[in-house]
Amino acid sequence: MNRKWFGITALIIAAIWLLSIASCGDSQQLVSISVQPGTETFGAANIPVIDDAGAQVQLVAMGTYVHPPVTKDITDQVTWFSNTPQMVTVNSTGLITVTGGPCGGTLISATVQTNADASGLSASGAIVTGFMTANVVCFTGTNGGGGGEPTLTLGFSGTGTGIVTVSPSGFSCASTDISCVTSFPIDTSVTVTATPVGSSVFGGFGGSCSGTTCTILLQTDATVTATFN
Repeated sequence: MNRKWFGITALIIAAIWLLSIASCGDSQQLVSISVQPGTETFGAANIPVIDDAGAQVQLVAMGTYVHPPVTKDITDQVTWFSNTPQMVTVNSTGLITVTGGPCGGTLISATVQTNADASGLSASGAIVTGFMTANVVCFTGTNGGGGGEPTLTLGFSGTGTGIVTVSPSGFSCASTDISCVTSFPIDTSVTVTATPVGSSVFGGFGGSCSGTTCTILLQTDATVTATFN
């Protein structure tokens, strides 16, 4: 009888061991992406924007995984995208380049859609994205960086995440940046648009704007706060 129970116990232990081995063979799960550097600024107020054309910086995408926990370089595994390519372009390897055209800010994203096992990425079906901001300083013809032009300060509140974009320049600011500042010639009409990220919800503007839409005639400095919940 003892031999019988010993045999059953051995089979149970072997089954548990095989299950643990199979579990350890699962693909790592990507949970977040950090783009380095998080912010890059090109040019100066006393340098014409066209002179910044061709300036480049290589970005690096660092992926954070679980099972087991590890952070590693996935620059060649992400999809790179610039939301203002007429200002700053990004190629498939994460190299950003200033065009020398518009000035302001642009948001660069690095995205992985983990819908199939490949190179250690999980098959969870999630979309994981990291961001960085590339700024091109507008030319004012002065050394002070303002030249008397009114500034627009963008801020965020709430527990969610999102992106605000300013037209006509295409300047963008992510809530991960906490706040951003840009400037325009006096009497410029600017429109601020808010886009929530992931499951976040846009709650409205505050400061110089209220409600869910925002258009300002910049005659003096203004501050706009976007709430994402």
